[in-house]
Amino acid sequence: MVSFSDTAIQHVDHHSFSSADPFPLLVVDDFLPVATADAIFSEVTRNDDLRKSNDYIFAKNKFENPDLEAIGSATRAFRNLMLSDEVAAFLSDLYGKTVFVDPEFVGGGLHRGGQGSFLDMHVDFGLHPKNRLWIRELNILFYLNKHWDPSFGGNLELRNGRTGKTLSVEARFNRLVIMLTKDFTFHGYRPIRFPPGTFRTSIAAYAYSQAMGTQDTEHLRTTTVWLPEGGGILKAAVARATPALVTLKQRLFGSSTARKK
Repeated sequence: MVSFSDTAIQHVDHHSFSSADPFPLLVVDDFLPVATADAIFSEVTRNDDLRKSNDYIFAKNKFENPDLEAIGSATRAFRNLMLSDEVAAFLSDLYGKTVFVDPEFVGGGLHRGGQGSFLDMHVDFGLHPKNRLWIRELNILFYLNKHWDPSFGGNLELRNGRTGKTLSVEARFNRLVIMLTKDFTFHGYRPIRFPPGTFRTSIAAYAYSQAMGTQDTEHLRTTTVWLPEGGGILKAAVARATPALVTLKQRLFGSSTARKK
């Protein structure tokens, strides 16, 4: 078991979130007690349920598993913590708006990147793929990269699409990052050089607000928007076309991200 009182966010300065650059952001080190973080790390490194990411062209060697409750007792306890009333109250107070964490972790859960893995710069879908009155507001990223070495690469790269400001955040072990997620909050990570047999590892949760009606959500997308930094003209063209193509596919066949759960 892990309770909210065990975490390192008890005395966070909420003003630091709203005033952060390049956009609202909070970085919390030593988020969980060491023994708890170690137990989660042990469970996820033993987990062999690795499902290929749907990101294809814009990611490499990236795997996802939203079923945190099936990985082990420590990981299940982390899931329950994220879904607790205390975390919802904390996030709502931090953000200044009532939010809650998606209980199905659609698009989230355990994320692992293998040899040469990368994730191109992107902004996430703004509307939940299954619940079309849920507006995505915050990403919560918990990093499990033990024996972190900056030379391995894998920093969380952030860019404000409006101001151009950037920030690079090391994906250190037991570090929690809470970030705004909107149509200008680009993020990703460059190709990694982790030692063979190791992974860039994180657990992702997403916080949503409840819309009053479709008039509040009609401008939002259920697709990711990509802004690759490399790959040439062809990849850039594919990135521009992808949202419209994915939207069409979702209308015909539904969301593959939602079906993963």
